[in-house]
Amino acid sequence: MASVAAAQRQGREFRRLNKTLEEVRIIVRGGVYQLDRPLFFRPEDSGNDTRPTVIESAPNEWPVLSGGVVVKGWRKLTEEIAGLPASSKGQIWVAEAPLFDGKTVKFRQLWINEWKAVRAREPNGENMERIISWSPDKKEICIPVAIGTVIRNLSGIEMTIIQQWTIAVLRINSVRVEANEVCVTFHEPESKIEFEHPYPMLTSNSAFFLANAAAFLDKPGEWFQTPDGRILYWPRSNDDLTKAKVVIPALDTLVQISGSLDRPVEHITFKGIKFSHTSWMRPSEFGHVGDQAGMYITDSYKLTPAGTPENVKLDNQAWVERPPAAVSASGAHHIRFERCRFEHLASAGLDFVSGTHDDVIEGCVFRDIGGNGIQIGSFQDGHGVENHIPYNPADEREICTRERIANNLVTDCTNEDWGCVGIAIGYGRDIVIEHNEINNLSYSGISLGWGWNSKPNAMRNNKIHANHIHNVVQRVADSGGIYTLSPQPNTVISENYIHDISPGQWAHNRGAWSYVYLDEGSNFMTVRDNWCSEEKFFKNQNGPDNKWDRNGPTVAKSIQDNAGLETPFRDLLLDKTQ
Repeated sequence: MASVAAAQRQGREFRRLNKTLEEVRIIVRGGVYQLDRPLFFRPEDSGNDTRPTVIESAPNEWPVLSGGVVVKGWRKLTEEIAGLPASSKGQIWVAEAPLFDGKTVKFRQLWINEWKAVRAREPNGENMERIISWSPDKKEICIPVAIGTVIRNLSGIEMTIIQQWTIAVLRINSVRVEANEVCVTFHEPESKIEFEHPYPMLTSNSAFFLANAAAFLDKPGEWFQTPDGRILYWPRSNDDLTKAKVVIPALDTLVQISGSLDRPVEHITFKGIKFSHTSWMRPSEFGHVGDQAGMYITDSYKLTPAGTPENVKLDNQAWVERPPAAVSASGAHHIRFERCRFEHLASAGLDFVSGTHDDVIEGCVFRDIGGNGIQIGSFQDGHGVENHIPYNPADEREICTRERIANNLVTDCTNEDWGCVGIAIGYGRDIVIEHNEINNLSYSGISLGWGWNSKPNAMRNNKIHANHIHNVVQRVADSGGIYTLSPQPNTVISENYIHDISPGQWAHNRGAWSYVYLDEGSNFMTVRDNWCSEEKFFKNQNGPDNKWDRNGPTVAKSIQDNAGLETPFRDLLLDKTQ
């Protein structure tokens, strides 16, 4: 068959016409399968425990399901482009953005031979500036005049700014130049949200950078898309645009597994498939004000005086939405991902949204992902329920239950939305997270729980065991190697190896981090035998029934040796495939 979708249809029809549930195996040859819409798996694609539906790679081959389109026709720029810095003269190459679904592709990521190029920004690299002041009344932020004067009379510019444990992406609306500062306002809806939400907050030293202007295209490896759709790129010394494969993303989601509580999708396995090149344009269209763990705020404000019917002490309210993922499942169970790769993605990698149970993610790689590597369960998103109200659905089939995440490599995720995490679990039950290698992240390694509330909820019996977590919390603060929220009876955090945590120089408070961080409402948990470089833990408004036993540098070295990928999966650490 020419496509996975065609093979999937044939398998579905075979079962329907033969009125029998036979095993269906779709073997996918190596190469890139450019999708023009997501692959949809529905109840009609289901197998059973002995006759599953399997989508797997041919032996020793890597098929790629891609949401990207290839950019061709590169040439040296000869025409004038308004705003380009003098240093770029003679350096820039240009190509027309391709069409997708009849429209010129707008995008926020560009990959050259699978290396993510840099959207033109100021300052360059990992450098940032710090704000001078901010005013909720004027809805403006004032920044140093040296960087602020660059943006006069320019449109489309964004400010990415750290606010404690996450970021906001704010589209600049107006610029007012003063003697020693430049004050900027922002477009709606993000302006109202940014200046009304109390948490996470801007601080007097919040760091920021500016992006998306031709004036910022001043360094090899940077790109900019002009308002008329042309793509400008300053090649690095090793880039040959006459031969390079340049890809931009067009689809938000590659695979959608969609069933219902009463008619779920069942027993589907993906083996050895690579999911790549997804987009997420919402920040360009509506801005982005992060809440936590990748969820973004749609409305939030301070309560004066404090108190709601559910919580007399609550001092703020917020409503959040969920970012998209390359692969998303709801109303599904016994779904397996084995030895798959989730790479070069704008937002999240893999998402079990609701109504899922008994699923397995094992031996997979999550790399070069803008948001969360994995996200599972309700975050009180998408159905109008306030953020702090405990999730306890009348129909417990909604709860994501008995999900196993084991022996995966989660690295270089959160590289665009710095408030995301490696593995994000909302309201989950009987979740097992074990023997994963988690590193190179902007915020926490594992986040378990939601709600900031001490009342009973759907969570219980979760397990975080024998993971190797290091070099996380690299950009923001107020975070931990492992982070929890709200009561979770019989939850155990044990025998993890956590080390080398240090917020980057632009974090608002570089001392605000912990190896294990039990945040508001965390209760009925056991934290034991975790090896950490020091006894640096944080317990914020916890319940009285947590148990801490033998955590820190005196824990046996065998804990270190046993943590992380188990022997059959340690080849993932050696794999440099992009």
